[in-house]
This record gives sequence, C-alpha cells and structure tokens, in this order.
Amino acid sequence: MIAKIKEVNTRKELKTFVHFPNALYKNNPVYVPQIESMDLDTLTPEKNHAFEVCESKYWLAYDEKGTVVGRVAGIINRKYNEKTGRKICRFGWIDFIDDRNVSKALIDTIERYAKEKGMDTINGPMGFLEFDPAGVLVEGFDKLPTPYGKYNAPYYEKHLTELGYAKDADYVEYLIKVPEVIPDRYERMAQLVSVKNGLHQAEFHNRAELHPYLDGLFRCLNSAYAALHGFSDLSEGQCEDLKKQFLTNINVDYVSIVLDADEQVVGFGVALPSLAKAMQKAKGSLFPFGWLHMLKALKHNDTIDLLLIAIDEKYKNKGVNAMIFHKFAQGITKNGIKFIESTRELEDNTSVQNLWRYLEHDLTKRARTYIKQI
Repeated sequence: MIAKIKEVNTRKELKTFVHFPNALYKNNPVYVPQIESMDLDTLTPEKNHAFEVCESKYWLAYDEKGTVVGRVAGIINRKYNEKTGRKICRFGWIDFIDDRNVSKALIDTIERYAKEKGMDTINGPMGFLEFDPAGVLVEGFDKLPTPYGKYNAPYYEKHLTELGYAKDADYVEYLIKVPEVIPDRYERMAQLVSVKNGLHQAEFHNRAELHPYLDGLFRCLNSAYAALHGFSDLSEGQCEDLKKQFLTNINVDYVSIVLDADEQVVGFGVALPSLAKAMQKAKGSLFPFGWLHMLKALKHNDTIDLLLIAIDEKYKNKGVNAMIFHKFAQGITKNGIKFIESTRELEDNTSVQNLWRYLEHDLTKRARTYIKQI
C-alpha cells in the first residue's frame, strides 16, 4: 500500500483524527472507546493549557481509496526540553493498520518534523503532559484496559522496533483483589506514620470541601513528580485544567489528602470508580445516553481505578503511602469494592507497588515507550 500523509488543518480533519481508533477497534471486545469530545479539547490549543509550553502537529494517513489508515501527533514540550537540556520530539496518538508502509510513513513524517524543529531524539508514544496516555501496549491484550491506558493491537511493537526504536521505559498495571477483611496492618502502619511524622488526614465530606486543598495539592504534585520521567512543572493554567477534570467525577470516599502540623499538603491519592465498561457502552460519545452509563458506573461499581498518588519530596520513604491507602480502604469497605486496578505506573515504582504486597495481586498489563536518535 502507498500511504498518503496529510497534515490536519481543519476542525473536520481533527474530528477524523480523534475518531480513527474508535473506528479501527470498533468490534474489539477489549477496546475502550475514548470520549471524542474530550480528546478534541485535549488536542485544541484554545482548550488545553498544555499549549503554553508545548507545540504540536497532527497527521492522517490515507490509502489509495482515500480511507484513513493511520494517525500520529508530533509534540515538542519546550519546558521539559529546557529542564533536561535535551532536544526531544515526542510522538503520540499513534494508531495504524497492520501495514508497514503506513507505520513507516507516519514515523518518517515525525522524524522530518523533529529535524525541522532542530530536535535530535524521538520519544513516545507520549502526550503533552505526564497525565496523557503514554506507551504502546506490549502485554495484556486480552484484558480490558482502564480509560487511562489505551488499547492497541499487538503488531504496534514490532512495527516500531523494525523502524529502529528501542525501549525507553515500561509502565505496568496491576489488578488487586480486595479481601473480605482488609488486613489491620494497614491501619496500624497508618497510625504509626501519622504519630511519628506529625501528619493527619484532611477532613472533607463533599467535593466543595476539597477546594481549599487544591492549590496545595498541585504544589505537592510538582514536588513529588519533579524527577519523574517526562514530567515538567505544571503551570497555573494546567493546574486549572486538571482541577476541572479532578472534580468532575470524583468520589470523596476515594480521595486522601495528608496534611502536616501547619495544614500543608504533603501527600495525596485519588481513585475513581472504573469507567471502562461505561465508556464501551458510550461508544465514544457522552450524548445522548453516554453520560447515563458514566453516571451509573460512578454510583454502582465493584472496581476502582487508582489514578494518582503523590508525596512531597521531603516525605518520601516515610510511609505516607500507608496513610493514603488506609483512607482508600475505608471507602473500599464502605462501598463493597472487590477489585482495584492500578493505572499505568513506571515499572520501578516500588513505593506504590508495596502498598498491595499483602493483598492478592497480578501484573496484568505492560506498556512501553520507545526512543530513537535521529
């Protein structure tokens, strides 16, 4: 096949770009369709504060009949490059049919774009920020993904390696089975850490009562993630974007905010009832009935997704994770949760993985980012 590459320049083309994977995997039983309106906002400069520090272009691949057969985004995060002193062009939102001419045409386009911008390294799949989906699925193709770790067919990995891309980082996901009685060691550990370090849980009973802690929460996030792969400090605008996402579907039973004696946020964790099956029913759209499926999943669910745990650098390795997990355990017991899905985390993130070492758990999925010098 001869693949024709065309840059996305119009709103209509951007909608085609967003829709492509939902069409490609339409009949796949373990594919979770992304909500297309949300992806559109993410990729639109006027709707996403990440463009304060990033620039990007998007391309579609067409076959001889004019049918879309692939897509890719090229992203340069100027802030991250300045922080690391590197010249990295990211590729993301990559999907393609199983045809090497298509994948090569897409990657060749990214490499030309990178060279035009003075970059010397290609890295991906990655998004604008650490919170965008990253990695190509390389294990766990028979498992339903969380909405935060998109599905792809097994052939992606082979295409990329044959194009000269090597492993950069692996992200893993675990399925944790909640026992009928959560071991009391979690409560004992939480109390010990609290007393030893002069820490306590923030008190809140609804979303509105979370507002006073949000600025401190994002300060903590910037501190905790400072050295993390691919992360650069969040701007005020980016924090505002995340606040909107954070408060939209949150259940306070699965939020832990740890404070010091001065009422400053030093750690937090957020989980969310699983939306994967609801998003399958929504088929990429919140309207007319997609939002009903989502609302039902938020209220009635036996599975939660562990979205985020962050601990201020000053309190790393002091057991604050135990306090966070103990707060989750209270919500888990209250709501009859049977399973916890960990969303994609770096494979060497043992501080988080140690949280469930006393529970039955399985590594279910692995995703990989790749890198190439050009």
